[in-house]
Amino acid sequence: MAQHQARKRFGQHFLTDTAVIAGIVRAIEPRPGQALVEIGPGLMALTQPLLERCGAMTVIELDRDLAARLRGRPGLNVIEADVLKVDFGALADAADAARQPLRVVGNLPYNISSPILFHLLPWAHRIQDQHFMLQKEVVQRMAATPAHKDYGRLSVMLQWRYHVECVLDVPPEAFDPPPRVDSAIVRMLPWPNPAAVDPALLSELVQVAFSQRRKLLRHTLGRWLEQRGFSGEFDVQRRAEEVPVQDYLALALTLRSTT
Repeated sequence: MAQHQARKRFGQHFLTDTAVIAGIVRAIEPRPGQALVEIGPGLMALTQPLLERCGAMTVIELDRDLAARLRGRPGLNVIEADVLKVDFGALADAADAARQPLRVVGNLPYNISSPILFHLLPWAHRIQDQHFMLQKEVVQRMAATPAHKDYGRLSVMLQWRYHVECVLDVPPEAFDPPPRVDSAIVRMLPWPNPAAVDPALLSELVQVAFSQRRKLLRHTLGRWLEQRGFSGEFDVQRRAEEVPVQDYLALALTLRSTT
């Protein structure tokens, strides 16, 4: 079969370093019978060792040439689709038949990594864990804590639903072709009882808060709260990056109960 050329429009960078692959597999620790779903299996560098350990898995591949290569491989359920259009609820329903939550993994295209993470949010309660290869800068933003320069909207929205941690750094030379950035593996473990906030409200609230992150919140979120007739207590004499995730969640819960 002809060698596959990486396609820039799909953001393809194929993992080739065997030591890195082994490290990722150890971090995931797949077991037989688990409901693994891989986003962007590519040339099966990660797929093959995962499949050897779990016996069967689902892969989501947009590139039709790569999807054609994957079809017919024993144990693989191939979904040829844009991951942003995939119904993970349906995949979770299928997994429920075996009483297994989804385990989602993948080397995500860096140009659409954040949209994919947000696409998965509504199904966090049906997922056991997520392990993704991402641009290291994005992982740092995902896992950032208050008062850190990387702390922002992405940090708050994801830490609302997940415990987020970086488990492995990956250098550019581990890929073909090498990306121009450092990469990292992130582990995302859904919280069993996340705050029951309105996702759209929280998203708007946090977006307003970080719209001018150098200014005190009274200039941004404070005015937004006034427009909503909010009469409760929330310290707006802070910058957005100084506010813990739990404070944003508490505010979103208060707003939901008063509107």
